[in-house]
Amino acid sequence: VVENAPHIMIKTRVGSLSVVGNYRDNNEDNLYIDNRGRMFIVCDGMGGQSAGEKASELAIELVPKKLFELLNFRSDPEQKVKQCLDEAVKYANCEIMALGEIEAKYRNMGTTIALVAISGDNLYVGNVGDSRVYLLRTGELSRLTTDHSLTEALVQAGTITAEDASNHRYKNVLYRYLGAKEGNQGTDPKQIPVLSGDRLMICSDGVNDGLSDELIREILNTENEPQSAADKIVQEALDHGSRDNVTSVVIFIE
Repeated sequence: VVENAPHIMIKTRVGSLSVVGNYRDNNEDNLYIDNRGRMFIVCDGMGGQSAGEKASELAIELVPKKLFELLNFRSDPEQKVKQCLDEAVKYANCEIMALGEIEAKYRNMGTTIALVAISGDNLYVGNVGDSRVYLLRTGELSRLTTDHSLTEALVQAGTITAEDASNHRYKNVLYRYLGAKEGNQGTDPKQIPVLSGDRLMICSDGVNDGLSDELIREILNTENEPQSAADKIVQEALDHGSRDNVTSVVIFIE
């Protein structure tokens, strides 16, 4: 159970799990859960050897650090919250790029980021790359983020179908991520009013590599604890053949 700061009225319960999976040697995913219930992040790193791991580690360290400097979670208005989210992500992006320039072993490293922040009575959701945020509200599942991948762009353009995208050869090719100048374009943040009973999931693409949205909906609907939901989502993704690291953070709004 996350104990929220006194000024945040929204109570949350959170569960999380991140695993290497069945096909990888190391886990390049990282997650962050603020113990005062203000912010939750999943990052999926990319790059050879330990580079991806380093990029995702930097993102989950630097984004909260910068955001907590910039933002008053109790009273800042929507525009300020969105601006601060993007500023924090740009800051992390610049640091990741800088380290990639200085250290040969980290050259061309990058990471995705998907985040949920709670400020006032609202959720704020954003992403860069193809890590996702889902919302289960009154039994219906919706995806709150858009992948910055070539296949998603092709789907949006009507060139291919969503079914085509799941097996497309470019499905893992991102045109926007942290560690490249496109990472400065921001997280497309959205504000969403909170409803009691909302359930959110933040995940790396290892989850979607194994699970359909329908299965995600079923698990979030039927599990009574966020930890058991996170555990089950990861296990089912592995059982259904996910070939990546798998990370899930599940948030229940009280």
